[in-house]
Amino acid sequence: MIGAELMRLIALILIIYSTPVFAGQTVATWYGNEHAGKRTASGERFNPNGLTAAHRSLPFGTCLRVSNPKSGRSVSVRINDRGPFTKGVSLDLSHGAARAIGMRSTQSVNVDRC
Repeated sequence: MIGAELMRLIALILIIYSTPVFAGQTVATWYGNEHAGKRTASGERFNPNGLTAAHRSLPFGTCLRVSNPKSGRSVSVRINDRGPFTKGVSLDLSHGAARAIGMRSTQSVNVDRC
């Protein structure tokens, strides 16, 4: 009995500590209509007006709160794709998410988990 409970606790600790931490300031860009309807890495169809994002390693379904320090606006996005594949850029927002925070081009954003 104690052995099984201990194993569950160890498994939970491993999950918590193996999940990448992603918070702070990062560089983001956005992508839109050129990928509309195509399958994302998670298997769902890309909706440029949706509130989604791509990240190289965060688990699919991760919720991030992205804030634009220039406009003061923020939006919650869900990771559903892999990327970006541009050096120096850590996050690709859907056009809908970028529009929601007033982001017109590649820029620094603040990111926290939801």
